[in-house]
Amino acid sequence: MKFHFSFRRILLGLLSLLLLPVSITFAQSVDWKKVKILVYTKNGVGFVHDNIENSILAFKAMSQQYGFAVDATDDPSVFTDENLKQYDVLVFSNTNNDVFDTDAQRVALMRYIQAGGGFVGIHSASGTERNWKWFKQLLGATFYWHDKFQPFTVNILDAGHPSVKHLPRRWIREKGDEFYYLKQLSVNLHVVAVNDATTLQGEDERRLDTFGDVFPSVWCHEFDGGRSWYTSLGHDKGDYMDEAFRKHILGGIEWVIQETKGRDYSKAYATSPEEEVRER
Repeated sequence: MKFHFSFRRILLGLLSLLLLPVSITFAQSVDWKKVKILVYTKNGVGFVHDNIENSILAFKAMSQQYGFAVDATDDPSVFTDENLKQYDVLVFSNTNNDVFDTDAQRVALMRYIQAGGGFVGIHSASGTERNWKWFKQLLGATFYWHDKFQPFTVNILDAGHPSVKHLPRRWIREKGDEFYYLKQLSVNLHVVAVNDATTLQGEDERRLDTFGDVFPSVWCHEFDGGRSWYTSLGHDKGDYMDEAFRKHILGGIEWVIQETKGRDYSKAYATSPEEEVRER
């Protein structure tokens, strides 16, 4: 027991180090009437969530409420330099598996981010393009496994972040959600919230293999010239009708776009999906 306690403290200490990046700042507001969002919902071969339609409805409702423009599509042909330039943020809403038809479409996503674009991933977006190194770096990790759907508690670490500032410090997912575990996590993530495994039912030894009793569930970071925010929450289609969850997503978008000043494609350099990220 003594060893387990020490090991847990070490792991929690390592997790706290993820909060160290000081370049992250939070704006007070966004002029939503000047914002345009692309919601992308493509799924490849494999499991497709039944929450996608509701997520689109949620974005359309928020666009009316806040005044931003929104397009929604599952057509990968929209990924071209010329088309993506118009968007302030690309939202991958429950995308899964391979979602592009060509490498040219993948390169267009890379160039958009390198030009200063924004990315938001929701729930199974972490299962997208699992064999593409750059995309996993953009999102911050890739899907590993999840516990069965059930209620659990989310502990807010950064209560000032726009995506969680409206939530209690212990956000209980009373109606249930999927407790996601991811792998290949980037080392420079700003962790906003963690799922509390002690609030799960039953036992599973795999839960202690990474961060012990908690696992990161909401994070953001700056990557390859752009900004990225991800939440692993949002499995149930009812989540997207919930005002608190909508504000959670909206706050993530706010963080992504608040420091951007339009896209500058002179900074985009990608010519291949396998190209390594350059130092800035």
